[in-house]
Amino acid sequence: MNNITIYDVAREAGVSMATVSRVVNGNPNVKPTTRKKVMEAIDRLGYRPNAVARGLASKRTTTVGVIIPDISSIFFSELARGIEDIATMYKYNIILSNSDQNKDKEIHLINTMLEKQVDGIVFMGGEITPEHEETFQKSPVPVVLSATIDEKKELPSVNIDYSSAAYDAVTALINHGHKRIGMLSGTLEDPINGYQKFAGYKKALNDAGLELDDSLVSIGDYTYDSGLEAMNQFLKLDPKPTALFASTDEMALGLIHGAQDAGWSVPDDFDIIGFDNTRLANMVRPTLTTVVQPMYDIGAVSMRLLTKLMDQETVQENAVVLPHRIEYRQSTSFKGDE
Repeated sequence: MNNITIYDVAREAGVSMATVSRVVNGNPNVKPTTRKKVMEAIDRLGYRPNAVARGLASKRTTTVGVIIPDISSIFFSELARGIEDIATMYKYNIILSNSDQNKDKEIHLINTMLEKQVDGIVFMGGEITPEHEETFQKSPVPVVLSATIDEKKELPSVNIDYSSAAYDAVTALINHGHKRIGMLSGTLEDPINGYQKFAGYKKALNDAGLELDDSLVSIGDYTYDSGLEAMNQFLKLDPKPTALFASTDEMALGLIHGAQDAGWSVPDDFDIIGFDNTRLANMVRPTLTTVVQPMYDIGAVSMRLLTKLMDQETVQENAVVLPHRIEYRQSTSFKGDE
């Protein structure tokens, strides 16, 4: 039934297509009798104005494109939820796509979103390459980076201070007497999970007068398995680390289980701190002490920032930095500032 076009309505009502268009778009310059005639024809035929076609007159589709690495991940789904709730509040529809953090796919998706005439894009990815920058600069609509860093700080973005958050976690370990602290990092090409968090780890050691020992740094790929593998490596060291900091909760879970599988105890033998505060932190035993990255809030604030940019409101702060904190649970033998 929904193949009814504006042409059918015009013919049924005995008016021009331009008149139907004016009625559908709420244009006041239509005689009440004509408006009534058109509305009756729309009702009779069951015509549904096409959102995109309707948007063409105002150049707005009230649709926002959202690109995230993986909707099946607990971490990213929280972000998507925050974006969606605010989008709904401001009456925007969402087109959500998974990029698998693959650069070519990311660029392709951005272009596809723009072809679909979205009014704005929320983008979450890994590294913002010159290719990304070029694509974003050509975009006729605003783009907001969510939990994603633009080194040049030119694009609107919402993040926490990842380096400072990692610094706080490692410093908490140092303050409790740990001198050999291992880090399970993401690849250092990754501006957040690798580089920023590693920089915080390095600075914390440096400020405490501790040497950076390469054997205490393992590079993982954010998976549980890479946590297990890293723990096997750490356990071969002599002397072993006494505490470990992981870039993500999932890798931290691998570290905990890797230690337990080898007969060690957390936190008796190793204090372990993760990063993200996903639901996984409460699902592991011992429960995981972790840096809280407020993913829902990051999503919500990103979408709100985008609505302001789409409405051409003045934005005070282009790069929004939200607060972080550490949630202490059972994987550390201490709780905060004991």
